[in-house]
Amino acid sequence: MTDTTPGDVKVGFVGLGHMGGPMAANLAKAGYQVLGYDLVPAALEQATKDGVTVVGSSDEAANADVVITMLPSGKHVLDLYNGGLLAAAKPGTLFIDSSTIDVADAKSANELAVAAGHRAVDAPVSGGVAGAAAGTLAFMVGGSEDDFAAAKPLLDVMGAKVVHCGGAGVGQAAKICNNMVLGISMIAISEAFVLGEKLGLSNQAFFDVASNASGQCWSLTTYCPVPGPVPASPANKDYQPGFATALMHKDLGLAANALRANGVEGLLGLQAEEIYNRFKQESGGGLDFSAIVTDIRKRSEGA
Repeated sequence: MTDTTPGDVKVGFVGLGHMGGPMAANLAKAGYQVLGYDLVPAALEQATKDGVTVVGSSDEAANADVVITMLPSGKHVLDLYNGGLLAAAKPGTLFIDSSTIDVADAKSANELAVAAGHRAVDAPVSGGVAGAAAGTLAFMVGGSEDDFAAAKPLLDVMGAKVVHCGGAGVGQAAKICNNMVLGISMIAISEAFVLGEKLGLSNQAFFDVASNASGQCWSLTTYCPVPGPVPASPANKDYQPGFATALMHKDLGLAANALRANGVEGLLGLQAEEIYNRFKQESGGGLDFSAIVTDIRKRSEGA
């Protein structure tokens, strides 16, 4: 795709939800011909408003030079690939899967695409709904050098940082490892805020110290889990999700599976998955993942 203009490239986009919808809209805004499909009528309606040409099936969306998928799980991706999407595409189509899925599923998807005569990369994202809307996502890409080069112009439209991490499935590996760090660090920062409250330390004072000391991290300075110090954080919006607890638990589940499968003694990663699973099950599934601080505070009452 490096020697063509956006108007010459037709992009099929399957999965127009909270992330996929804005991503497809940014491609359309940049001049790409985008054929979009989703099972949800409201998503199709919004896509039409955003300049995406809505089609009646995923197979119709495959009538393109590039096909991007943004789906909930590896099963969805593999079912779609096996269910006719690959067969409906012309030979040599570039498939970009931006779903967050298991590394083994990403490798299987790549193998299916190549066996069908296509090219493929896994390109999961970080940055949430706000990043998708702003076109500032970070893409972690797995695949060959040539396929990465072909995908990069489109990824550059949807994101601010595009990193080639290695071969097939390695983009997913980077995403899983990154989000394991994120989940663990959010729990650590939340526990520290609650401990500080117990010790008579104000949240603002702790933030002022830790944000300029060795406790500094993204979970504190960009996504602070308590109201006040970072006005743009979900804590100031009743924990309306930028990145929901249910999605954090999904990613930590993928990390936990990978830890076990590869014999890594990832005690904190496994514990973080358990903590977020409990929070999801009890009350927090629809809240932002930073709301874990409210669960820690509640469980600390009377202590």
